[in-house]
Amino acid sequence: MKNQSYKIPLALIFCLFFLWAISSNLLPTMIRQLMKTCELNPFQASFTESAYWLAYFIFPIPIAMFLKRYSYKAGIIFGLLLAACGGLLFFPAAILKAYWAYLCIFFVIATGMCFLETAANPYVTILGSPETAERRLNLAQSFNGLGAFIAAMFLSKLVLSGANYTRETLPAAYQGGWAGYIQSETDAMKLPYLMLAILLIIVAVVFIFYKLPKIGDESKNNAEVKDEKLIDFSVLKHSHLRWGVIAQFFYNGGQTAVNSLFLVYCCSYAGIDEKTATTFFGLYMLSFLAGRWIGTALMVKFRPQNMLLTYAIINIILCCVIVTTGGIVGLYCMLGVSFFMSIMYPTQFSLALKGLGDQTKSGSAFLVMAIVGNACLPQFTAYIMHCNEHIYYIAYIVPMICFAFCAYYGWKGYKIKS
Repeated sequence: MKNQSYKIPLALIFCLFFLWAISSNLLPTMIRQLMKTCELNPFQASFTESAYWLAYFIFPIPIAMFLKRYSYKAGIIFGLLLAACGGLLFFPAAILKAYWAYLCIFFVIATGMCFLETAANPYVTILGSPETAERRLNLAQSFNGLGAFIAAMFLSKLVLSGANYTRETLPAAYQGGWAGYIQSETDAMKLPYLMLAILLIIVAVVFIFYKLPKIGDESKNNAEVKDEKLIDFSVLKHSHLRWGVIAQFFYNGGQTAVNSLFLVYCCSYAGIDEKTATTFFGLYMLSFLAGRWIGTALMVKFRPQNMLLTYAIINIILCCVIVTTGGIVGLYCMLGVSFFMSIMYPTQFSLALKGLGDQTKSGSAFLVMAIVGNACLPQFTAYIMHCNEHIYYIAYIVPMICFAFCAYYGWKGYKIKS
């Protein structure tokens, strides 16, 4: 960074990556918990992911228009406060105890986080030298990995009690009976989201009083902005952006398929109890965090697209092992998958935004929309797993195919054509 004044703004933006990582990486824990509190099977519970990530398909274009009309700062503050409101809604939801209420809450939280992600990713790539944009975004996404690790290793233990009863196996002496058990498990979901909501409000207050530097088209006057398109669909004429959107769709779907079903895989198929499974989940996210930090350091010497291609090929091989073996071997392979998929999202994002200029906000909107892969591919994976319980590991052919698209983007798709 040539401009030292960028350090504090970047530090504040890095906080946002940490926050939305906590939100999204609590979902696998919530899937496991909702299977108990709402008596769902893995396929039904997987619609928790759909409700969350559907917001990322619906709102990026309106959000990009909002950012174009106002500013990155306004979008960030609004997103923080909206997500905080969603977190506080867990208290009335604990009274209703209805699955649809939780789906609505996740949709609200995701809408707020969508504001943050649509604004923060392009802001990081623009705020500094273009030559180091990939490294800068990977560094920012390393804080995303830190949030994922904290959600998996610590917050998941606040939610999952280790008790996994059914109506038939609940001890007769359990205080309050079945209703008491469901109430205690439901109440366990409130604390992590209360903590998240408070943190979001504090960060929003900081952003309100701190003046972020204006970059790109934000330096134009209001009359110039009003004369421009709020969303520029012509940005899709850039082939490297189009392929970037496709690669992001499959990467997100593949990553979330592995993430969201990890605890289900541990407890339902690998024969591991909940407490041990949450520790494994923490190691899984620690592997992801290590991959982000190491990958960011390696990008000083290696081209980002070459690293993307290499990491994607390794993950294809690891998924082949999972598909053919399953069990504990498959579980350890997932730790490797977590490490090698760590750099894919930020690398593809920054490569796709290269050379877009004033179209960067529009390009960012389409890339964030590609996260809708999270709303359908994990459900397809869960459906295959549910329908083939004796060969459940065959479901991991879905993420294997997803990583093949990432490999293509690192091979040819990233190239900018005039």
